[in-house]
Amino acid sequence: MHKLGWLGTGRMGAAMAQRLVDAGNDVRVWNRTKAKTAPLEASGATAVAEITGLGEADIVFIMVSTPKDLEEVIAGPSGLLSGESRPDVIVDCSTVSMETSAEVRRLVAEAGVEFLAAPISGNPHVVAEGGACIVASGPEATFKTAEPYLRQIAKVAVHAGPEEQSRLVKLCHNLYLGMVVQALVEVTALAEKGGTDRAAFLEFLNGTVLGSDWVRKRTPDLVELDWTPTFTTELLRKDFDLGLAQARSLEVPMPVGASVHQLIQSAIGTGLRDLDFLSLFVQQARSAGLELKD
Repeated sequence: MHKLGWLGTGRMGAAMAQRLVDAGNDVRVWNRTKAKTAPLEASGATAVAEITGLGEADIVFIMVSTPKDLEEVIAGPSGLLSGESRPDVIVDCSTVSMETSAEVRRLVAEAGVEFLAAPISGNPHVVAEGGACIVASGPEATFKTAEPYLRQIAKVAVHAGPEEQSRLVKLCHNLYLGMVVQALVEVTALAEKGGTDRAAFLEFLNGTVLGSDWVRKRTPDLVELDWTPTFTTELLRKDFDLGLAQARSLEVPMPVGASVHQLIQSAIGTGLRDLDFLSLFVQQARSAGLELKD
């Protein structure tokens, strides 16, 4: 059994690290805001005072919000590679661009450490229930080393290629998710403005072949207009920025994705930035002149 490290214990990181702790692993944890490691410590993890304290682990997992954060925690002056001890493998589960991932991979390789890009699909609740999916890319041998732990975190762990392919796969996933949500809120608003109760329409939709586990799970939130964040509108915009940039680079037209990108931007501009991205329904209702009632 390897010694594990976990860097970044926000909502997603904490849920993922908790699964490794619950599986009986020796896990060291670090977070910029130390209070966020307390629940993991209570479950048996060991908090370290500095990032370099994770260097004694064999495999260190990372979950941070932005490309800048990733570069800082790995290669910054006080980053993971700055310590005397370094892990054998770094597994990054963040959602960043292929360019950032390739640069981080280069820096990590220069330090003699293996690198696996392993973004995850699923919100913290899905992770806690064991329903998340991970797509990884990097050398196959590195994937095999990390695979047992990836499968403790998620129900699916797929190797997508030897370099940065997993980053694009995850961005494609999130682009599709945004398009699905926009389609869902459009037809829900149409049915509701036409006089059908929102809950009744969604019950019907979920019973058809067009229903999905995700929509069924989020239906209560949509019915009750509960926008407690699982994944914010701002984070969705970040992924659309990254995904559409890759589409331009690869000369792939994304007419639906581009339209949804602008609707996400509009939602942020009207105050929905920090709410769950399902709050795109609020923006759609405004555009339709629909007065929402919970």
